[in-house]
Amino acid sequence: MGKVYIIGKDAVPTSLKVGSGEQVDMTLVVLPGTSCRLDMDVEITGPDASVAISGLYVCGSDEKVGISVRLAHTSGGSISRQLFKGIVGGKARADFDGLIVVAQDAQKTEAYQSTHNLLLSGQAKADARPQLEIYADDVKCSHGATIGRLNEEEQFYMRSRGISLAEAKVLQMISFISPVIDTIADQSEREEVRSVIEGAIRDMVR
Repeated sequence: MGKVYIIGKDAVPTSLKVGSGEQVDMTLVVLPGTSCRLDMDVEITGPDASVAISGLYVCGSDEKVGISVRLAHTSGGSISRQLFKGIVGGKARADFDGLIVVAQDAQKTEAYQSTHNLLLSGQAKADARPQLEIYADDVKCSHGATIGRLNEEEQFYMRSRGISLAEAKVLQMISFISPVIDTIADQSEREEVRSVIEGAIRDMVR
């Protein structure tokens, strides 16, 4: 069962070693009004291990959010997946640094990392620095990052169907962040996080 951590409220493990056959599944949530700096160091030391780290942050004012994840595969036959999504408005700033290291002996490794950000204002800033260091030759690894704005064509389509501009923006942002929320395995916990995030997004577009 995965674990949800509300940054600023819950104590987040910042150093993890994941051994043979072990599984780690966590979702990190940064709510509006929270400024934070989180540095995580994860090492996968055995085969048949898996690590899934998802995160979302919603910043609508002047928050400063920094997240850094260093994930090292030192043993082969393991899998890691990372997905981070952020909504940044006002004068807020969000920074993500992600480094995946695959050691020379860590053959048959699968490692994936992606981070995506939406900017809601001209003064909001988001930086994403995904990195790969691969020393093995039989691996499947990828990383990617995007920074964009709300799609005005989608807004126009929804408005032509009688949806207000504010509601159209809310629906776009909820859709954008949903893939992270959907990683939460427990249904009641997932719906609780979805409700809190939706409320925060609606407050941002008022």
